[in-house]
Amino acid sequence: MTNIALAILMVPRQGGSAGVVFMGQMILIFVIFYFLLIRPQSKERHRHEQMLKELKKGDEIVTSGGIIGTVVHAEENRLTVRTGENTRITVDRGRVAQVLSQKGDKE
Repeated sequence: MTNIALAILMVPRQGGSAGVVFMGQMILIFVIFYFLLIRPQSKERHRHEQMLKELKKGDEIVTSGGIIGTVVHAEENRLTVRTGENTRITVDRGRVAQVLSQKGDKE
């Protein structure tokens, strides 16, 4: 190697070290993911859990399978739903996707 090539290899870089820059970028990416993905998903999960806790007899619901009906009996993990004139089904409380109207009785 010539002296010029050796001098170029030994010149220190300007700016921060590569490790510090990389860590800064990774932290920035994590912060962006937190505010764009993790936090909104956590809020939605909390809202859904609160909705499930507040279900009561008389509420009109939609299940995740698309069945629309009225709650006629509510247990801890199960709901009995009237879907037609004389049709009643039992569904898992966690499978309720949406509450259409809250006409339910106060328990």
